[in-house]
Amino acid sequence: MLRIGVLGAGHLGKIHIKCIKQIAKYELVGFYDANAENALRVEKELDVRRFDGIDELIDQVDVVDIVTPTLSHFDCATRSLRKFRHVFIEKPIVTTPQEALDLIKLANEANVKVQVGHVERFNPAFIAAAPYLDKPMFIETHRLAMFNPRGTDVPVILDLMIHDLDIVLSVVKSEIKKISASGVSVVSDTPDIANARVEFANGCVANLTASRISMKNMRKSRFFQRDAYISVDFLDKTAEIIRMKTVDPDNADPLAM
Repeated sequence: MLRIGVLGAGHLGKIHIKCIKQIAKYELVGFYDANAENALRVEKELDVRRFDGIDELIDQVDVVDIVTPTLSHFDCATRSLRKFRHVFIEKPIVTTPQEALDLIKLANEANVKVQVGHVERFNPAFIAAAPYLDKPMFIETHRLAMFNPRGTDVPVILDLMIHDLDIVLSVVKSEIKKISASGVSVVSDTPDIANARVEFANGCVANLTASRISMKNMRKSRFFQRDAYISVDFLDKTAEIIRMKTVDPDNADPLAM
């Protein structure tokens, strides 16, 4: 049984704690939260030991679950990896590509595992659709959310679009050829609305839109490929798959598909 500790006990951190308590393979040792008042409340509410320091908790576990604000991910992960602890990090992994590369190097040197919480890969709608995804040539994604100040420490790309970027990169087996992107800050200091167009060497094009100041929530992706149209609703957890039937060219209706 692996001993695990959670860094961060805010909205997501409490969800992590509740989930970990249900996994038989883990012993939840405790958690740390920088907000002392919140830590006392969570300790009482969830009946989990509260630690007074990050290193004190890291020293007591085999696995560190990092659910702190994004800006502190790199520091928390670095301190954990230098003590040879396995690490789970909520998305986005860190704030810059260089920080991510540094963590990869540290993880390899420590010979430990690092996983990032790209949970949409495990969404039942995507799992159902995945076997039918075969060389999509155009992908369109919309991830819209009503405003919540909790994620405004990073741009909407790292806050929301990162989920769809991960899905697209897991589906398209080709190198990226070109990226065009634009974003606008509306209510925070970083872009709140963004659009990205990613072109791949195999000809596939992905158009991604993300907003955290929408009037409604939406998490939809559409995949267009030679033999099918596939729509995945990550919010409702439903998928729609429309496939073209094999046609006998000698007996086919020339006006039908």
